[in-house]
This record gives sequence, C-alpha cells and structure tokens, in this order.
Amino acid sequence: MIRTENLTRKFGKVVAVENLTLDVRKGEVFGFIGPNGAGKTTTVRMLCCLIAPTEGTAFIGDNEINRDPDSLNIRQMVGLLPESPGLYERLSPYRNLDFFAQLYGVPRNKREERIKDLLQMLNMWKKRDEPVGTFSKGMKQKIAIARALVHDPEILFLDEPTSGLDPRAAKTVRDFLSDLRREGRTIFLNTHNLAEAERLCDRVALVNTKLVAVGSPMELKRRYWKRTTQVQLKAISPSILSAVEALPFAKNVRTQDSKLLVDVGNPEEDNSMLAQTILAAGGKIQFISEMERTLEDVYLKLIGGGS
Repeated sequence: MIRTENLTRKFGKVVAVENLTLDVRKGEVFGFIGPNGAGKTTTVRMLCCLIAPTEGTAFIGDNEINRDPDSLNIRQMVGLLPESPGLYERLSPYRNLDFFAQLYGVPRNKREERIKDLLQMLNMWKKRDEPVGTFSKGMKQKIAIARALVHDPEILFLDEPTSGLDPRAAKTVRDFLSDLRREGRTIFLNTHNLAEAERLCDRVALVNTKLVAVGSPMELKRRYWKRTTQVQLKAISPSILSAVEALPFAKNVRTQDSKLLVDVGNPEEDNSMLAQTILAAGGKIQFISEMERTLEDVYLKLIGGGS
C-alpha cells in the first residue's frame, strides 16, 4: 500500500530523512517511532505530497509521489492528522467537517451521513453546534481526527494522535483507532507513546533519520532480547546456582535480590526442567515466569542507549 525507495529529504545541509526504504501493507496499523528530529513528520509530509523529496521516491498504491497527476490522486486517497490540528475555532464541529468534506468533493447527502457517524463514534454529536474554540485539547483532537476521515480515505496518517490528552480522551482515541483497524483501514501512526504503539500496531519501524529496525513488536523483542525466565525463591544458595548453571540450556545465570534470572532458548520446554532442578537442589520456589520485555526496551537498546 505504501512503499518508499531510498526516500531522502535535506533542508540545506541538514539531512532530515536518509535513504528510507520500507513497505506498509494494506490494512495494517504501522507505527513510525523515533526521537524528536528523527524525520517522522518530514516523512509523513512527503508521503502526503506536502513537500517533495530531495532524492528517492515513494508509492501510495499505484501512485508515485514525484508525479504531478499522481500527487492529486494521493491527496484524495489519504487523510492526515497533523501534530497541530489547525481547526477553525469560530466554527462548530459540524461546520468544520462540512467545510473540509466540500473541499474533498464529498456529495451533500454523503457529507451529512459521514459527519454524523464520525461525531457519534467520537462521542461529540451532542456538541456538534458549539464553537470549537470553547473545547478542550482532547475534544479538538477528536474533531481533527474526524476531519482526516471525513472523505473516507484509504490511508490515514496520524502524527501523535494522543499527545497531551488526558487518560479518558486518549482512551477514546485509541478505541476509535481500534475500530478503524477492524475495518481494515491502513493507518500510519507517528507516536512517542511506545506502550500505545505496542498495543495498536501490527508492525513498527524505529527510525533515527535512517531506518534502524522494522518488525512486529513481538518480533523486535525476540530479535534483540533473549528470552529470560525469572524464578522467585525464598533464598538462593550456592548449590542452587551450581545446579542451574550446569543445565545445558541455561545461559547467563544471575541473581537479582531473591530472584534467579536465566536466559533460556525455549521457556515452554526448558522451564519445567529448570524448576525440577531448583527443587532437587533444595530451593523453595514462590513463582516462576518469563521476564516480559517491552517495545520500550527495544527502543532504548537501539536508539536510547539502553543496555
């Protein structure tokens, strides 16, 4: 659905995006993750044909961003939620959405139905006639998301959709994105919220001007972190340590307070033998589980300097 080929953008001597090559599949939620200044917003602006690349190209469906006739098609195919919503604050939510739907050429009968559906899904229908300028940031963000969807685009680009929202508003937005995901809509999500990306995204790309890594959150965790079993014991004796270290599958055996940490290749098979060995050595197990790694762990390891 989205394909970039050595996509590059420079601003003078500053390289914002360098040789970005990746594919986003139709119907997936794709997370685009990186620090400030990593080129995330610049990439989205190129893909939406708001700025031109310095080098390389990209395709949205069969349309190329570097071709003028195709760029008009792309603008019809995509919906964009920018980092700053930029709504007309004297207008109501309904009139904001109606104005942008007209710009996209949505027929009047479809506009009315589409606007009502979107505002109801975002719990904003009762406030449809109130001035947007009186709304909270979270309420404005909901209207901006509805605006990006008012012409029923195939692809939705979201730049930090829950940034600065209170927990309730952020949950409403996440639930709405989950509904869009079930519809099979392609969503390209720029976010600093790693827990949110891990929950919503089928795959993610970690970027820092260049592409660092790409894969599903689970794939990335398995690729960059060994699977570790943690065993909570009443006490850890030298005999327990020796017995565990002697196991052929046990790697990097270490302790953390009263926990025994062991890297294993296949916890589903190895944990049973590990538990038996500890019990035979006189250990009293309080619980045993796999240490849960997160997308944040991957990010810190690859970009943020985590160990």
